[in-house]
Amino acid sequence: MRISLERSGGFAGITRTTNIDTATLPPNESNQVSQLIQSAGFFELPQTIASDTRGSDRFQYTLTVEDNGKQHTITVGESALSGDLKSLIEWLKNAPTR
Repeated sequence: MRISLERSGGFAGITRTTNIDTATLPPNESNQVSQLIQSAGFFELPQTIASDTRGSDRFQYTLTVEDNGKQHTITVGESALSGDLKSLIEWLKNAPTR
């Protein structure tokens, strides 16, 4: 599975991108991120999840997951993150770079 997370916006307007290939992760980390994707129902989420509140210093996330020939991309505002999707984004933001 290949995962790309782009965080944009915020006070400084800096864009950060994280790319992960689960084939390069230790098995426990690969299983953990796969479980987070499944728990979030990622492939069933709409392409855009709008925030109820707007703010020029808020982050926006664009997340793409490719797995077994299927690909899905979502864009979500920071204030719209909740539950399992928030856990997935946090895990990806804190993933060790390899």
